[in-house]
Amino acid sequence: MNTLTIYKREMSSYFSQLTAYIAIFIFLIFIMIMTFAVAQYMRVGDASLQYTFFYWHPLVYVLLVPIVGMRMWSDEHRSNTIELLGTFPISIWSTILGKYLAAATVWLIALALTFPIWITTNYLGDPDNFVIFSGYLGSFLVCCSFLAITSLISAFTKDQVVTLVLSCFICFLIYLVGFDQVARWIQTVAGNSVAEVFTATGVWDHFRSLNVGNFRLQDFVWFATVISTSLIGTNFVLNSKRN
Repeated sequence: MNTLTIYKREMSSYFSQLTAYIAIFIFLIFIMIMTFAVAQYMRVGDASLQYTFFYWHPLVYVLLVPIVGMRMWSDEHRSNTIELLGTFPISIWSTILGKYLAAATVWLIALALTFPIWITTNYLGDPDNFVIFSGYLGSFLVCCSFLAITSLISAFTKDQVVTLVLSCFICFLIYLVGFDQVARWIQTVAGNSVAEVFTATGVWDHFRSLNVGNFRLQDFVWFATVISTSLIGTNFVLNSKRN
């Protein structure tokens, strides 16, 4: 119940200001440009949406997810309410979950608003909708992972710009290390075993698997580990600041 109360408060805050609207609008504009202008969706005829649509999502999330997440703990830092959280009849963990779920909902709405592409694809061709659903799931899990990382960074500082820059940088590294070109370079420099470790820790390999409709246990374990570790870390940082 406490988590739901925080969730409702945060959702009201997001949509009573311009933050959510701007983030959703920019996301839709970026994705449309990448899909239709850069990837040439109408010419390529990518019925699975793997390469013309979902391919760009992680990169767009690197830039935009921290914009929504950077404010999660800034208000508490500025008003010094983090020290007072322990005196409220609500746990820090409930607050973390409420804030995180509200921010994740904003991005779920943004993803849902791309439904015209799915409708267009079904109208123009005969796609495998299971693969498209899997792509949406992978996209949302990437978003949730980046959001959890941003929450952790935000817990350390009251400066939203610092949170934004650090979160974008860390998310970009996690995004970058999974690419084949980067893996080959690491393999050349440090050896095959090190390259495999870096590839496994990057988001791209796990996202790519879901993007082609391949449900692997290790992918869900990776996403669950990143999200839970980041949120638990957020809880630890906030508790240490309270004490």
